[in-house]
Amino acid sequence: MSQTSTGAPSSADAAHGSGLHRNLRVWEVTALSVGFMGPVMAMSLNGIGVAGLVGKAVPFTFVVSFVGTLLVAYAFIRLTRYFTHAGSVYALAGATLGPRAGFFGGFALLGTYLFFSACIVGACAVFFDAMLGELGLALPGGGWIFVGLVSAAAALALNLRESTTTTRTLLAIGMVGIVAMLLLSVIVIARVATGSAPVSTGLDLSTLLPGDANLTAIMTASVFGFLSWAGFESGTSLGEETHDPKRTIPRALTYAVVLAGVIYTLVMFAQTIGYGTDADGVAAFAGASSTLTEISSTYIGPWFAVLISVIAFCVAFASLMSCSAAAARLVFALARDGFGPAALARTNPRTGAPSVATVTVIALTVLLVLLLAAIGGGPIEVYYWYATIATLCMVVAYGMASVGVIRHTFRPGSPIRRWETVVPTLGLAFLVYVYVVQVAGQEPPYSYFPWIAGAWCLLGLVVILAAPSLAQRIGARLTVEDLG
Repeated sequence: MSQTSTGAPSSADAAHGSGLHRNLRVWEVTALSVGFMGPVMAMSLNGIGVAGLVGKAVPFTFVVSFVGTLLVAYAFIRLTRYFTHAGSVYALAGATLGPRAGFFGGFALLGTYLFFSACIVGACAVFFDAMLGELGLALPGGGWIFVGLVSAAAALALNLRESTTTTRTLLAIGMVGIVAMLLLSVIVIARVATGSAPVSTGLDLSTLLPGDANLTAIMTASVFGFLSWAGFESGTSLGEETHDPKRTIPRALTYAVVLAGVIYTLVMFAQTIGYGTDADGVAAFAGASSTLTEISSTYIGPWFAVLISVIAFCVAFASLMSCSAAAARLVFALARDGFGPAALARTNPRTGAPSVATVTVIALTVLLVLLLAAIGGGPIEVYYWYATIATLCMVVAYGMASVGVIRHTFRPGSPIRRWETVVPTLGLAFLVYVYVVQVAGQEPPYSYFPWIAGAWCLLGLVVILAAPSLAQRIGARLTVEDLG
């Protein structure tokens, strides 16, 4: 720790002396990103809409989504080699595009995390009800709110502990979910390959090609696949709690994106051939309510479907933990630079957790859920409505990071070769396409959501334009700290 000539901590040290503990390693940061994505949750739901658009080309579409995600992830992987900060896009865009752009991107990402946290509370209720359904039980009317509140309270309790507790809990849940999915996939593929499956279309490798699906359908469907990676960047929020962050964070993000890509493609291949690749099989896939539980019951037995439903609920809970943890660190970073009450920048001296920010995030999450419940929304509405708003905010935040890495590439002395700008430029094009697909042709209430997301992002712009002193503080901190 450097000091001034008077022996007092320098401003850089004050920044790093924020109370966050640097005790995380690559696999723990990877666990946060994977936990946010919720692989079991994604694989239970996200292939259904894809099948309805592209037929049996679901695995190929997920490969396209994988490539799109890598293009978008490039900005985060590249920039975190040089900048580390609890604020993720807030800092990455701030260091490359300036403090106003950083705040705008960070505020958009905050909306992403808050709306996703509320969305995942709904998912916890949905999967808990599905778990009870597999056991022959059902939630009473309005019982989903109780499930959501308990899930939020449990996430709060764990996130207030040492960050290693959070990440190791996520790792344990994530590993169980991944192992269960991989086991199911191997059994499905083996049974189909040996002719002992309840379908007769066999091991159809043409599912790994576009087949009869046209380019427009594949690209549209790839947007739904891309949402399976939503939150991959959340590990960047642990940049100030990580050993050797400029090596650890980029590696962790790469591992999270690639691991998810391999698993998603395999699981989607198994599901597609498991349902069958003829017209009836595709229709069954597209009409499923939860593909993993249906496939489990068909290929292994009802007991495994019960196990998968339990794991799916646990994975949804892990995703809530990850999302709220990332949101809390972003709130902490913003408050540390003067946006919001100073109390939000406090940490627990024993655990190093940003405790006030964590409580605030959970409180706002619960408020969003109760707000929708008050106007008659159920857990499905909470899940899909807030997920759509969060996605629109996410595209804006990711876009700021992509623009930031392009700008950084052309700075004098930049270590990034200029030809590499092709990658984030393609990533930006993909993000624009994602946004258009989410907006075009929607009917109420989904046609309202772009306005809500836009209003949130506009609020961030108004704040930073109306408070030049805030931009000055942000710029000074990013300059002095050199972001790690």
